[in-house]
Amino acid sequence: MNKEISLPDIQAFVVIAREGSFTKAAELMGCSRSYLSRQLNQLEAQLGVSLIIRTTRAQRLTQQGEAFYQQCQQSLNKIDVAVNQALESASELSGPLNINCVGGYIGETLIMDLINGFSRLYPNIDIKLDFDSRRVDLISGEFDFVFRMGSLEDSALIARKLMDIEIVTLASPEYFKTHGRPLHPKDLKEHACITGSIKNWRFVSSHELAADGSALAEDIQVKGPFSCKNGHAMVNNAKAGLGIVRVPAMYCLDEIKEGKLLNLFDNWQAASVAFNLIYLQDAYQSKKLKAFKDYVISYFETLS
Repeated sequence: MNKEISLPDIQAFVVIAREGSFTKAAELMGCSRSYLSRQLNQLEAQLGVSLIIRTTRAQRLTQQGEAFYQQCQQSLNKIDVAVNQALESASELSGPLNINCVGGYIGETLIMDLINGFSRLYPNIDIKLDFDSRRVDLISGEFDFVFRMGSLEDSALIARKLMDIEIVTLASPEYFKTHGRPLHPKDLKEHACITGSIKNWRFVSSHELAADGSALAEDIQVKGPFSCKNGHAMVNNAKAGLGIVRVPAMYCLDEIKEGKLLNLFDNWQAASVAFNLIYLQDAYQSKKLKAFKDYVISYFETLS
């Protein structure tokens, strides 16, 4: 590093850029806004470029600032990993482990069972589990691991597939008695559908082919009087006969077995969804993170 450029100045810039506010950055770092402003001015003078454009009402990164931020954020994360690795004992792992996961049955039952087992093996690791389903940024360092369903968009991350989740479309016998049973996915436009974050339901035919020889598919935009992002609540609404629901089968195995919820179609199914463990490409360097990753993989192998 250029001897004139201070690491604390770089750290200050990264926090300012990440938080989008001098005030928030100052609160996090326990210093004044004016002190952070001096650090940023000093860094920009040493680099000879403008990193952040500031006005009285807003701030934004310049093109050079955005590139510098991304590189510095990754480098600081590597420093954190190196420090954590140096502090970890070879015989005893400890410290914080931050995890984000989808809620519902998967997070509250499946992942909690996994975490309980891991905590018994490593009682000195402090686990914080977050069920916020928003898109999270692992590069910022807020979370070490994220459990998610679906495909991965960020190429800077690794998605380790843990299992395929069967998706089912169901309704109660009471709903069919009152509203009739749809015979084709297109009929759903006339039915009350219980929705979460996804309102476009894709069905694949098990007996019809498209012109190109692939399985025929139908994409249906559904709607209904009840919408919720909690799987248990959605299943309860369907059991009450108030609509048609699409959820992972594991959310309602008993209800399906007991006939309280019935599959909608015999010849049209929803595609299964991959369930992934997502982490940074260099996460394996930390013994603590490697221990958790290995435990997760082993746990899901026993389920298959």
